[in-house]
Amino acid sequence: MPVLNRIAAFAEDMTAWRQHLHANPELGFACHATADFIVQRLQEFGIDQIETGIAETGLVAVIEGQEPGPVIGLRADMDALPIEEETGLNYGSQVPGRMHACGHDGHVTMLLGAARYLSETRAFRGKAALIFQPAEENGAGAEVMVQEGIMERFGIEQVFAMHNSPGLPEGEIFTTPGPILAAADTIEIWLDGAGGHGALPARSRDPIPGAVALVQALQTIVSRNITAQDELVISVTQIHAGTADNIIPESCYICGTVRSFAPEMRDLAERRCAEIAEGIAAAHNLAARVVYTRGYPATVNTPDEAAFAADVAADVVGEDRVDAEFGRDMGAEDFAYMLEARPGAYLLLGAGEGPPLHNSGFDFNDRIAPIGASLFARLVERAQPLKAP
Repeated sequence: MPVLNRIAAFAEDMTAWRQHLHANPELGFACHATADFIVQRLQEFGIDQIETGIAETGLVAVIEGQEPGPVIGLRADMDALPIEEETGLNYGSQVPGRMHACGHDGHVTMLLGAARYLSETRAFRGKAALIFQPAEENGAGAEVMVQEGIMERFGIEQVFAMHNSPGLPEGEIFTTPGPILAAADTIEIWLDGAGGHGALPARSRDPIPGAVALVQALQTIVSRNITAQDELVISVTQIHAGTADNIIPESCYICGTVRSFAPEMRDLAERRCAEIAEGIAAAHNLAARVVYTRGYPATVNTPDEAAFAADVAADVVGEDRVDAEFGRDMGAEDFAYMLEARPGAYLLLGAGEGPPLHNSGFDFNDRIAPIGASLFARLVERAQPLKAP
């Protein structure tokens, strides 16, 4: 599989970096040791412009090209998940209850590989700004880094990121113009009634039948309020109520996720969730409290940058291994905030068969790291080529 020769030469080093990161996962914004490890590697590569402490533990490293020019941003997320690892690997997580179950250890490694290559060759104009971001999984670290001014501070004009994708063919690359990942919102509903004895339901206002009706009714938003061509997912993922078999609870908590691409779909879902909850509550002599929280926006690739990234990917893996019209996925990504701030594109790198993301048996496929590093590096060289002599 074609990768840049110099990156292929230090593939074993990349595997060692990745496995070290895998063994030492950190959560959210508290990626202190991860950031320290990244800084040490960058300094070894001879990169001396490194700005730390952005979004607590995020950092940006700048590599100067051989000629003046624009600045391109490359981003990798670096946080893990609160999952107990069950891989049995000799480099498995050393921290109980935490693991790199989404492959961010691999994303950091790919960007470090690109950093090493770019710092050695510098065969480009302008600058490459390498963004290492905490709190992708929960906390919107990308939004915080944007709010803290990284685009303006480093003069970033376009920005790219990629994610490993188990289940897609190993080493193939996927992207699409426009939305590629969905907006992710949270719906929380409390149905409040009056508790009582399970043998005497007439003396209570039971929230359980209301909750059952509500969960079913929420699905009519997708089946009856939008057309078949619209894209919306509403999944109830939590129902909590009660403490014993003979006690009718006073309240019931219902929670779920709402995924969409178009702003009008978010508006419709928020409005209809509230209307249905209030109507069902009234029909069951209950009171409803509804909190609709808007989370990550849709991840939207700008068409020109998506086409450019697909063309660069074809340089790395071959045109027949690139899908430039991949379509949309209902997953979500806080890289969306960076794409709201600057043109750019998000890509998926096939990892082959294996446990899915966010699974206790997942492990990043080290064979694809040189491909991702080569793609990052070629994005810089192709976007900002040296002038012909």
